[in-house]
Amino acid sequence: MDNIDRMLVGQLQEDATRSYAALGKAVGLSSGAAHERVRKLRERGVIRRTTVDVDPVATGRGVLAYVLVDGSVWMGGTTEPLKAIDGVEEAHIIAGPASVLVKVRTAGTEQLQEVLREIFDIDGVTGTQTIVVLETLFDRPTQVT
Repeated sequence: MDNIDRMLVGQLQEDATRSYAALGKAVGLSSGAAHERVRKLRERGVIRRTTVDVDPVATGRGVLAYVLVDGSVWMGGTTEPLKAIDGVEEAHIIAGPASVLVKVRTAGTEQLQEVLREIFDIDGVTGTQTIVVLETLFDRPTQVT
């Protein structure tokens, strides 16, 4: 990636609905050249998807928690059961005090408790530790450097 690619990605992170003409103008390219660069960034997997940033509180998912999952779940067979649980947004195999870190968003603590029960019912799970977020100080997109 060169500096123009980085600037294009930064522009798209700010507003993914920008036209290629606007992108080109912002980085000193024609709209066609900007379009071609963005196409290549997608092909190379630099830009994985175009999405909308949704306020979880406005959609009824104001409780954010991170769950450390203990057990042999990292050995496989865990991905699909975790994906099937409503409220699980992300899952990561980790090094540290547990095998997997799961990001969960729910409407309230009762729904969080239900998600925790579902996680615990997955084969190989021997325990969970939950961290409930009280306030998010900041949340930034991946930096392109």
